[in-house]
Amino acid sequence: MVRFKNRYVLCEVVSEDPRCRQCIEDRAVGLAVREAIARAHGDYGLACCCVSFTVKYLNAYTGTVLLRCRKDFYRLLCSALPLVRQLESRNQRYPCYFNTLHVGGTIRTCQKFLIQYNRRQLLMLLQNCTNEEERRSIRQSVLSCSLTEEQSQSGDEEDDDDTETD
Repeated sequence: MVRFKNRYVLCEVVSEDPRCRQCIEDRAVGLAVREAIARAHGDYGLACCCVSFTVKYLNAYTGTVLLRCRKDFYRLLCSALPLVRQLESRNQRYPCYFNTLHVGGTIRTCQKFLIQYNRRQLLMLLQNCTNEEERRSIRQSVLSCSLTEEQSQSGDEEDDDDTETD
């Protein structure tokens, strides 16, 4: 049996209306992207992309979306994403656009990229702070991001110490 290779496109939904992010649903994102593919590439592009197209992950709070499609046709998907101008949810239309952050072969590579991207965004926020209280809260956020990695590394070191004493 042959394994079908996929590509995962990591995007963020950018909107000036804060209500847009709260009302995002994966069905609405999928429909908007399919409509954009149909407008850009017609029936052929829609048929090629929609064979294995799914919205794998959606975080309405951060506006992060992970889309999956076949490896052979991910360029059709990426070229149609700028044509998404609005999302329709609960009979309301919210103007927005998709910003493509990363294209990867696995969900794990997209997760790693997203962690690095969020760290860079936090550091940029830290540089643009106006008062000390904002700086303190952003530093705490940065430390909390890296704290889990340090704990897992220290846990590995403890396991190594246990094997040496045996």
